[in-house]
Amino acid sequence: MATLDIKKGRVEMIHGSGGRASQDLLEQLFLPLLDNPWLNQRNDQAVFDLPPGRVVMATDGHVVSPLFFPGGDIGSLAVHGTLNDLAMAGARPCYLSAGFILEEGFPLADLHRLVASMAEAARKAGTPIVTGDTKVVEKGKGDGVFITTSGVGVVPEGCRLSGDQARPGDAILVSGSIGDHGVTLLSLRESLGFETEICSDSQALHRLVEVMLEVSPGLRGLRDPTRGGLATCLNELAQQSGVGMQIDERQLPVRETVRAACEFLGLDPLYSANEGKLVAICPAKEAPALLQAMRGHPQGEEAAIIGQVTRDPQNLVQMQTRLGGQRIIDWLQGDQLPRIC
Repeated sequence: MATLDIKKGRVEMIHGSGGRASQDLLEQLFLPLLDNPWLNQRNDQAVFDLPPGRVVMATDGHVVSPLFFPGGDIGSLAVHGTLNDLAMAGARPCYLSAGFILEEGFPLADLHRLVASMAEAARKAGTPIVTGDTKVVEKGKGDGVFITTSGVGVVPEGCRLSGDQARPGDAILVSGSIGDHGVTLLSLRESLGFETEICSDSQALHRLVEVMLEVSPGLRGLRDPTRGGLATCLNELAQQSGVGMQIDERQLPVRETVRAACEFLGLDPLYSANEGKLVAICPAKEAPALLQAMRGHPQGEEAAIIGQVTRDPQNLVQMQTRLGGQRIIDWLQGDQLPRIC
């Protein structure tokens, strides 16, 4: 066995050959960091048991630029992204898988840092990465590393959350400030030269969702507003449910630094990505208790009721502005900031 030079070594094409070099990368980098009984069996699959309930599965690809950013990196983000997709169905995440596309020449030290970050995120979430795969592509064809994660979770009996269940009169809530993740990555793009103290909000939300389900038995649906931000998320929900939505700009939690950055660059925080926030739709009568429960959890301290579901055959999302006017919040046209998740 050849000893990997984690500090100075780089990914080579031979690491994707399936031979001894591939085994060295697995045994000296991936397995020690992601250590768990399922992965240590070294099979091409993981065999596991699931608790009672309906099974939920999600998968997500991650092509973030830059790979490291304040508040996280592509490794932890890959874990959080799939965990949150499961959580939006009300599921308790059980197991994860991970696939890596590595570019020839990528520093092993950076790869070690990313895998360690994934391992820590999975450990904190209580959700092991039980199987995975690596491939290597030629230099110039991979931009460092791409990561795909898939997850399996279980929804408890009686919980049926879906984006098609919003009803006129329902309340619309968000769990906290919007746009943090998108602006964080924006500040690191060298061509923009903009600096801000904002950190990415990347985090796993399933424990917050558990608290929400306890106090809101009529909870209709959840969605994490990632690409396209809050605006796109609300349009998706309105179209799925065949309703309209009315929100109040004065109730939107937006950090002043995020607002200032967006104004400076001509962007809209409504369309800026989030990686640790959720949108909730619930009956109006349950909204006060739900808001109180969310604010009592560390991940929902800035939660707010931002509007209500309306009857609208056009399925429009509209916003009352600070000045008292009305503005249609349409689907995102183009891409405000590519490669953010």
